[in-house]
Amino acid sequence: MARSSSSSSPAKEPGRLKQMYQVFTMTRRADPSSVWWFALAFLGPVVVGVLAALLIPGQNWLAITLWIIAGVLLGVLLFLIVLGRLAERAAYSQIEGQPGAVGAVLTNSLRRQWRSSEMPVAVHGRSQAAVYRAVGTPGVVLITEGQVTNLTRQVEEERRKVARIVPNVPIHVVHVGDAADQVTLHKLPRAMNKYKKALNRNEVLAVSNRLDSLTHGPASAIPKGIDPTRVRAGRPR
Repeated sequence: MARSSSSSSPAKEPGRLKQMYQVFTMTRRADPSSVWWFALAFLGPVVVGVLAALLIPGQNWLAITLWIIAGVLLGVLLFLIVLGRLAERAAYSQIEGQPGAVGAVLTNSLRRQWRSSEMPVAVHGRSQAAVYRAVGTPGVVLITEGQVTNLTRQVEEERRKVARIVPNVPIHVVHVGDAADQVTLHKLPRAMNKYKKALNRNEVLAVSNRLDSLTHGPASAIPKGIDPTRVRAGRPR
């Protein structure tokens, strides 16, 4: 009886270098000008290392070699940093304007002190414009996706709901889009982190749990060690 192990075996994942090349190719296709940034990031430190090795007097062969190696290593590091930033921007540019794009950013790009969901808390029926909610050290942030004019009522309702459940916790609103008073998708995490810190990590957890429990299901207990009065979370009416 013939064996079918070869057909049922899982496909082998590409190696690290191949993955990097795939990311580089995707980024270059989405933004052709990124090639110049990659070249500058790598060649800049290499040129500085070579010039330092050749122009600084009184060096032996070991010092010259170390300068060149340091330039190459720094160039590789800067190349990887630029690749990560531009690849993220290219990926978000491909989904920008599509429903759920904000949820993808909230899920994948926020720091650990933030608590959010890829699912919106309010949706406009006709246009599918949506309002998302995130809780972090700045307080509660409401993020709109789609036509802002279609979300006026939803944003105000969510603002009142949050203010009723957790009074005195700061509430911020960020509009994602291309207009002058809006934030582009790839700059959303940076815009959210610019707000002044108002809560500590434990208070973020307490506020997030209270909002989730009182807006999506039966109330659950606040984690031990958290004083509800510190986050000023009032009882639902």
